[in-house]
Amino acid sequence: MLHPRIKEVTERVIERSKASRQAYLERMAYAKKQTRVRAGIGCGNLAHVMAACSSSDKARLKADEQPNIAIINSYNDMLSAHVPYKDYPDLIKAVAEKYDATAQVAGGVPAMCDGVTQGRDGMELSLFSRDVIAMSTAVALSHDVFDGVLCLGVCDKIVPGLLIGSLSFGHLPVFFLPAGPMQSGIPNKEKARVRQKFAQGLVSREELLEAESASYHSAGTCTFYGTANSNQMLMEIMGLHLPGSSFINPYTELRDGLTANAVETMLQQLIDSKSANTLGDIVSEKTVINGLVGLLATGGSTNHAIHLVAMAKAAGIEINWKDMADLSEVVPLLTRIYPNGSADVNHFQAAGGMGFLMRELRDAGFLHNDVKTIVSDSLDAYTKEPRIKQDLTIMTDSTLPCKVEWVDCPATSLDAEVLRPVSDPFNKQGGLQLLTGNLGKAVIKVSAVAEQHQVVSAPAKVFSSQSALQQAFSAGELNQDFIAVVKEQGPKAKGMPELHKLTPVMATLQDQGFKVAIVTDGRMSGASGKVPAAIHLAPEAVEGGIIAKVRDGDLITLDAPKGVLKLHVSDEELAKRELEISQTGMTYGTGRELFAGFRNIVSSADLGASSFGIE
Repeated sequence: MLHPRIKEVTERVIERSKASRQAYLERMAYAKKQTRVRAGIGCGNLAHVMAACSSSDKARLKADEQPNIAIINSYNDMLSAHVPYKDYPDLIKAVAEKYDATAQVAGGVPAMCDGVTQGRDGMELSLFSRDVIAMSTAVALSHDVFDGVLCLGVCDKIVPGLLIGSLSFGHLPVFFLPAGPMQSGIPNKEKARVRQKFAQGLVSREELLEAESASYHSAGTCTFYGTANSNQMLMEIMGLHLPGSSFINPYTELRDGLTANAVETMLQQLIDSKSANTLGDIVSEKTVINGLVGLLATGGSTNHAIHLVAMAKAAGIEINWKDMADLSEVVPLLTRIYPNGSADVNHFQAAGGMGFLMRELRDAGFLHNDVKTIVSDSLDAYTKEPRIKQDLTIMTDSTLPCKVEWVDCPATSLDAEVLRPVSDPFNKQGGLQLLTGNLGKAVIKVSAVAEQHQVVSAPAKVFSSQSALQQAFSAGELNQDFIAVVKEQGPKAKGMPELHKLTPVMATLQDQGFKVAIVTDGRMSGASGKVPAAIHLAPEAVEGGIIAKVRDGDLITLDAPKGVLKLHVSDEELAKRELEISQTGMTYGTGRELFAGFRNIVSSADLGASSFGIE
């Protein structure tokens, strides 16, 4: 039986989205009715499609009898999470050939890393890159010669961008193929400890680099539960990954077997049944609610308070932060993965992983089971986990990976410090909270914040950059209770950069016994840690938000349990400050101003911070 709150929020999302969702479905229905793509194009067009193909693939494309699969690849060899994708196209093509079908790399998308651009000018383009990826995906698929799509992407903006772009071609089946996390390195707590020591000047840069390199040490996704791994959870709980495939390490027999199985699954659907669940059918209102529940139940990345809004909008579905907050009141927190705990995603996988999590949430009424996925018309398959088949006699081609089978996931968690059942949650409420008050509305990740730190009332210290706060810390100016107000960091000001370098400084002060918190119209990402942080504040400073009027010494209250964010300054005083702002103006960006060209077209954080209208 569905939980009443899940039912209530779902129904209002369906009602709110009625017109936009209907318009989207009508566009997809129109696309489905068109002549099969390659049968409707001219000879010159088709010649371009297959000009560089092998003779056998040319013959297949000319015959136009078997599917042609598009591969959208985020591969590059600088970023660990995307390095494994180098070999995926060859494997995909080999499997397609086995089915007398074809596969082509239709396009590549940029994959930038916030871990590299933290505190740099390039971070101004980080959030905007999501929309570039969406457009790049749509450009690749606009050739309109494909029967299905395989999206290869992992990290922060890549997966949301791939999904947004693919939804414009939602009349096709679309599978997301994960690459998996790297093996565990040094414990996350040790990494955080060294970072704080460095912020205090107690360890050298060489020691810091050694610790960081022991954490980020090989191909695969970073192992903490940031945006990249929240993406993987989201794609699985929304039915766009194969069951249990999100957190299998790269370069393993099972990882390659799952990749091959995904290709086989799509081709079997297209060839044998002549039918496959399309992306537009899968990404429904119920699916989006399932995604929100997964985000809350795992204490996922705060970035999805922006991304999921934009992803849903691309399917004609309108969700907002109030929906998220109302769900968070009832959805239990079932995982403790760093920064919400000490374990990483490999520990989560070993404890029972997504199969255990989804079974618990579904059986307790927190997930819609009557949803379409890439493998079926329910979530039943997602309560199982993959294994390599032991009967090797099934192999007919030794050049392809071993076959995969699915077995029941563990009946109980194998590590109650990492993963728990609904009957014994870490917290009865979800990991994210909406804050409202005269400052506007913001999001806070409470799953990583100890209960004694969730309420802070202290004077403000105002900064226009995270580097200014770091300098104040180094000068010994922050040894007191205070709330750091970091303004002019929003979507229209600087592209909404992540401010993750605030964490070691503020965590150090908190450990020293000071009551501290952060309020910003910027982002803190999936790595938001133990310091309470009201982020994504809207309206932002450059849109006339009250945050622009905060002055040093103003009393601010951040009360996460009550959902309150309040500036204790009179309306009369704020009116006086409005005049001051109009005379002095705002600070836009720094350094090379990489985001300047997009400032006038980006929307606010609560509307998804999108830089183009999604139709």
